[in-house]
Amino acid sequence: MAVKKMALIASKGTLDWAYPPFILASAAAAMDMEVKIFFTFYGLPLLKHKIDAQVSPLGNPAMPMGMPFGPEWFQKINWNIPNAIMAGAPGFESMATSLMKQTFKNKGVASVEELRTLCQEVGVEFIACQMTMDVFGFEEKDFIPGISFAGAANFLDFAADSDIQLFI
Repeated sequence: MAVKKMALIASKGTLDWAYPPFILASAAAAMDMEVKIFFTFYGLPLLKHKIDAQVSPLGNPAMPMGMPFGPEWFQKINWNIPNAIMAGAPGFESMATSLMKQTFKNKGVASVEELRTLCQEVGVEFIACQMTMDVFGFEEKDFIPGISFAGAANFLDFAADSDIQLFI
């Protein structure tokens, strides 16, 4: 039986969009699939040495604003915060990012960096989009070791023969 393949394109780099490619890739690799992730545009910074991903509640109107502290009844309140406050309050994005990271930690969810390392340990191949690197002025030294640098055509050869293709 042939090994199943999964091809992922990671195009977003906010905290909430950083998790899906690494979660899906590590799960697929654990299921003995060959997995490659093509990081392009705003997903490319997820391969930098330090991930500085933030979450923007303004860009996610359906996002619940739960609190990672206090009594259980308080944590379950869905704080519907008006867009005007989210957009105009200084530091709101940093606060939302902090709350989300604390919630993940409280629930035992690995950090993005931990998931990225796990993916590399189980053989997921990371491919940095060469065109995006050129456009944004990145250099190979800006990124973690052990990744490939290639164009879209190189990745599409793999994706064309994959059982699963996802654009995230």
